[in-house]
Amino acid sequence: MDKRPLLITLLFVSSMFAGCFGNDVVENEEIESDYDVYPEPWQRADIDYSVNADFSRVTVNGTFGIDDVRSVFVPVPSITLADGGAGATGSAEVHLGLWLPIIEGCDWESAELPEECHVPIISEIGPYYSDGDVDALTPADRLGRFLIENYVPHGYGVAQVSVFGTGESNHCMDLMGTDEQRGIDAAVTWLGSQPWSNGKVGIIGKSYDGSTPWQAATFGNEFLATIVPMSGLIGVHDLMWRNGSMEARGMIMHNGVYGSFGVDGDTEDSQNMCEGYIEGYAMGPLAYLSGGMVDYAGNTYWTERSFLDRVVDNYNGSVYIIQGMQDWNVDPHMTFPTHQIVEDAGIEIKTLAGQWNHNYPDRADHADLSSGEGAEAYPYTLRWDWADEMLYWFDWYLKGEGRAPSLGVEMQDNRGGWRFEATYPASDTEYLEIAAEDLSPSGASITGTNSIMMTYGPFESDTYIAGMPTFHMAVAPHTTNGAHGYLEMTDDSGMHLGHAVMDYRFHAGGRDGQELLIPFSQVTGLMEFMPMDIFLEAGESIHITMTQTGSDYVPSPASIGPYSIDWSTATLTLPIVNRTCDQLFQAPIHEYGGEGQRTC
Repeated sequence: MDKRPLLITLLFVSSMFAGCFGNDVVENEEIESDYDVYPEPWQRADIDYSVNADFSRVTVNGTFGIDDVRSVFVPVPSITLADGGAGATGSAEVHLGLWLPIIEGCDWESAELPEECHVPIISEIGPYYSDGDVDALTPADRLGRFLIENYVPHGYGVAQVSVFGTGESNHCMDLMGTDEQRGIDAAVTWLGSQPWSNGKVGIIGKSYDGSTPWQAATFGNEFLATIVPMSGLIGVHDLMWRNGSMEARGMIMHNGVYGSFGVDGDTEDSQNMCEGYIEGYAMGPLAYLSGGMVDYAGNTYWTERSFLDRVVDNYNGSVYIIQGMQDWNVDPHMTFPTHQIVEDAGIEIKTLAGQWNHNYPDRADHADLSSGEGAEAYPYTLRWDWADEMLYWFDWYLKGEGRAPSLGVEMQDNRGGWRFEATYPASDTEYLEIAAEDLSPSGASITGTNSIMMTYGPFESDTYIAGMPTFHMAVAPHTTNGAHGYLEMTDDSGMHLGHAVMDYRFHAGGRDGQELLIPFSQVTGLMEFMPMDIFLEAGESIHITMTQTGSDYVPSPASIGPYSIDWSTATLTLPIVNRTCDQLFQAPIHEYGGEGQRTC
């Protein structure tokens, strides 16, 4: 039994923050202001949240009714003949469903409206309306109902938008390419420039719908005030490849999967013959062979689908990232170090990172998590305060009401404890360097079917591994085929804690590699684990298993082969933070634990 509590009985007050989070201390005045209306996450444990609905509900219902949905087609004049598809006739358009509040004295059809009739818009943009889900004019269980029922009564408009080639939008299903990006940008401009709009648009969504916010932010659109990407992609190549290693779905996740959304037997099928649509079928296999972005010979397919650099350069709004730390669909390396990169660019950012999978923070199917992939943190993963959290965020960034949110990272460790960090990894992180000789590796070569076992510990005191551990090691391939490595970290029970993967042609990390390795010539693989937040009790150890591959990663034909490891210079580095029970806060989960509290 874990002697450390998952929850604590004390609620945070302002004085408890002094010195807890490095130099970024939350000021007392900021915490105390508007407490009754806008409580901080650590002040919500005793609030009575609804826990019996399909999703979280705001604690204070809005006063406006919900008007009938409007069907809107937004022209995209930037799609021209050169883009093919609907650009050939100059008729490219994206479709959206729009819900507005019923406000007395506001005639939404009027060309001129008084200021009290100007409302901000929250939008979800993606490919699923009428393609695997309801149409854009029906509130979607995916997220639309949550947005419409919670926020339209609070004076927001909500839009469900179909990307090109899906739903009733025409043109090509251009998987996150430049055509799709321009269609999204046109929808944002239309929503922000209407007579009933206050000129501020926010975009929120998960997975593909969590990637469209990043796409929108690449333009620096004056109307885009905030984005809330949940398990969204900062780039398509970043999702499928890590250090040259491909996930098994990598070759088919482009037009092999989503391309079919644009072909449904209607008269618009002919509008799908666009350059990006055709390229997509080839780019997956080519990237599989190379491990990289195939950016030679003028090919820009993958670079056009990389968003983060352009967001940093162009975006003028705020960012709220939501990430499941046990998401094996869109891994948490989409969020860390992205949070710090965005923060360093001067963009206001907050991140909510819990031990759930590819999911929302407030869905009851968190109960389906398996051991080592979030089960140990359940039910404390459930954030029934999420609807309020988003209302506070939108009120500030879309209405200019309330108070400025405390920016930073709400992080949950693998045993369920929540805490707030000013940034992540925390500024007071200590880096524990461990020589390979202290790990006692069981071998010095990988042949393809064998494994090497390593152990470190036991730890003398309770320990948080919080961030992205690294393992640097010199490897020498035996053939020109190169080499591939997979590391899995587990605890004493064998429970998964984290993993790292690398095609050693990309030994420096990232997306830039070399075509071939020289047989028996060493390269130093700078392996980095996926982001993790792990609590270990005093007396526990960690174990690392090294194999050629693991999980759902597939070595390319160019990286399969035996190799030797020189352990003499190898180093495992663990990011360690010193945190105690007094620095955890209690999430509101009254339904699940009675009193729901343990003592330290």
